[in-house]
Amino acid sequence: MKIFFFFSLLVFSLSFSSSIARGPLHSSLPSGIRNGSRISYSDSVRRQLFQDKPSKLSDDRAKGYMTNSDLEKAVKEFGRRCSNISRIYSIGKSVHGVPLWVIEISDKPGEEEPEPAFKFIGNVHGDEPVGRELLLRLANWICDNYMKDSLARLIVENIHLHILPSMNPDGYFLRSRGNANNIDLNRDFPDQFFPLNNDINARQPETRAVMNWLREIQFAASASLHGGALVANYPWDGTEDKRRNYYACPDDDTFRFMASIYSRSHHNMSLSKEFPGGITNGAFWYPIYGGMQDWNYIHAGCFELTLEISENKWPNANETGIHGRIFSSDSGMPLPGSVSIKGINYTVKAGRGFADYHRLLAPGERYEVMATMPGYKPKTTRISLEEAAMTLDFILDPEVTTKGSLRSINDCRCESKCGLEVFWRMHSEVYFILIVVSVFLCFLLKRKLKVNILNHRQLPRRSVQV
Repeated sequence: MKIFFFFSLLVFSLSFSSSIARGPLHSSLPSGIRNGSRISYSDSVRRQLFQDKPSKLSDDRAKGYMTNSDLEKAVKEFGRRCSNISRIYSIGKSVHGVPLWVIEISDKPGEEEPEPAFKFIGNVHGDEPVGRELLLRLANWICDNYMKDSLARLIVENIHLHILPSMNPDGYFLRSRGNANNIDLNRDFPDQFFPLNNDINARQPETRAVMNWLREIQFAASASLHGGALVANYPWDGTEDKRRNYYACPDDDTFRFMASIYSRSHHNMSLSKEFPGGITNGAFWYPIYGGMQDWNYIHAGCFELTLEISENKWPNANETGIHGRIFSSDSGMPLPGSVSIKGINYTVKAGRGFADYHRLLAPGERYEVMATMPGYKPKTTRISLEEAAMTLDFILDPEVTTKGSLRSINDCRCESKCGLEVFWRMHSEVYFILIVVSVFLCFLLKRKLKVNILNHRQLPRRSVQV
């Protein structure tokens, strides 16, 4: 039962992360279900995943999502920010040589312990990007909360969690379902029923990387994140006769229980009228061959679920809410401050690297938004939020003491030590000279960077600077 307990912790935290993420990650039911009708199997297949030919999408669909370069920077930044509980490593490269980065999260990263190892894999299909965004949010949520939230702390202290945000970076770049060779990676694993992909040299590098990964680490359970439906899918994925039937694996009861754990944590999924209880046997939905979850179970002893987490494969990344960055007026540098909404007891923290924040809000309302940062004056503005997301940047001024000294003068990024506590120990004449020079330099830097921000920073059409 211990392993089920930890699995429930992980799937609940993943579902929780999806519920607070911006955009429709916690999607509503499809229109056919909302109107009370049941979508037929054939309609379902046409709508979502049963596509052997790679789909091509315009770059407009990817607007607001992380590029592969953004993803790599985010993973490495996470490793620097959370180095005490994480390790960053690569399991291989894609066809085009893009590293397949993994985030390991544990209280003893990189060490072998008698604790269950779990993995999450996103972006198996290149045209299903929600998983890669969500997994980064999950990792950052754990990092931000493991010292103050019991759920995050239990995960860090009792589990070795490995997160592969993107298995198919080439497909994402090409806006296609398959990889750079137009191969569906979720049909590229050795199959139990038919002699598919038995030649290891013919398998795709991304597939081989995952297989080798599982030979090195004994994962207890796993989940891969897909888009196109709202359902938790479990083995078997295929049948011996290729017909669409419920085909149970030996651990069918266990898999149903695991799938139900996730579905019950995902409100909209559990209410599905297309999939009772929000779960389905893969072969009963539609058979596939060469799938990853069956291979995990048979060859690696890993209980894997396929989680379909978004009915829209490419939901609008900026569907609603506000987002932006926080800057210092005296230096122009990013400030990792916080953003709050009057009347809502919830604060969003900006990232440490770029001071970017994202706040989901209901459209059609007026809000009073406040940005804060220790050592700086808070700034408040009122907005009317429409259906589209709004970019709202803040430029905060340093606090000034009663004697007129800049309290945050050490934030001016001058290379000399200019903290007030140092100045108080100096001779009064030296102190006076240094404070005048420092203030003058900061004034010049402030003026120059403020002009650069106003003249060179490009903002989206719906943008406000405070």
